[in-house]
Amino acid sequence: MSSPQGVTPTGLGSSALSQTRSDRERLLYWGKRLAQWAPLLALLALCLLIGLLSPQFFTIRNFIGIANEAAPILVIAMGTAFVIILGSIDLSVEGIVAVSGVTVVLLARNDFNNNDYGWLSVLAAILLACAMGFLNGFVHTRLKIPSFMATLAMQYVGLGLATLLLAGNFAQMRDPQIRGLVLNRFPVFPDAPANGLPYATWLAILAFILAYVIQRYTKIGRYMFAIGGGEDLAALSGVRINRYKLIIFTLAGLFCGLGAVIRAAQVGLAQPAIGAGMLFTSITGVVVGGTALSGGEGGAFNTLVGVLIVTVLHNGMILLGVNPYIQQAIQGIIIVVSVALTINRGRLKTIK
Repeated sequence: MSSPQGVTPTGLGSSALSQTRSDRERLLYWGKRLAQWAPLLALLALCLLIGLLSPQFFTIRNFIGIANEAAPILVIAMGTAFVIILGSIDLSVEGIVAVSGVTVVLLARNDFNNNDYGWLSVLAAILLACAMGFLNGFVHTRLKIPSFMATLAMQYVGLGLATLLLAGNFAQMRDPQIRGLVLNRFPVFPDAPANGLPYATWLAILAFILAYVIQRYTKIGRYMFAIGGGEDLAALSGVRINRYKLIIFTLAGLFCGLGAVIRAAQVGLAQPAIGAGMLFTSITGVVVGGTALSGGEGGAFNTLVGVLIVTVLHNGMILLGVNPYIQQAIQGIIIVVSVALTINRGRLKTIK
């Protein structure tokens, strides 16, 4: 029996196959689009859930508290995100925060010595953090030491230097201007100046804008993604890999130093443990926001959303009276799930 003119069984099969392929491509396209917005949708859903369970959540005072808590983590996470996008990892955060935080307190007005260098102490702390970030990159690129090992060593160097500078003591910051970063507020509502955001929060917002501009509009940002997406291909394209790795690690140090200044202003005290917990929290914020640990994906906006998710979750668990040990367990589960969702398994031949 002959087929109708212009239609053959083979033609029907090809048409069905093409339609199936088209449907699959459409699903993949919308799946990727939805995945891009998933962290933001998760943040909104989390806020709604906590708000339903705790009436105190949706208050201006609580939102200001969340912003104040997120400020140093957000700044530090910007640099952490850059290194992860590069395809590397930075484990030196707590060490750099420790020595930079101790430096700013000991050089500003304090009860430990007679120094009173004001804002110059802030500059010195940030420059020290940049130098440590540069050393991270130098050891990694020139000595061919894996980034996790080079930066882990730098963490202990920073903690050791902070302990040495304090000689086992503590120092209280008494500089009113630096402390004013967290104690003084810029009024968002002129009729209610008490509801304004602390200057440290505005400083964190500026750090986010700087990171976004670097990522989006500079050669550093473009090459950062290129190296993270495939270092060999980037090298073949003429990208000077070691130079841009040094720049990225130095930038990570800069953001870390700025975060240390904010943290020191918040605590008002110099101690080696001033950065305790910041490494895990910053990496969690980066990964929860959708930045892949395999490199080449993510960015500043993803990190902003991720840090807000972590901070809002922590704030919500406190409002709901969740046990601190359970809070840590929940954070651990979240980072494992986030890595599982963001990792590009197609690029990994083996899991080490």
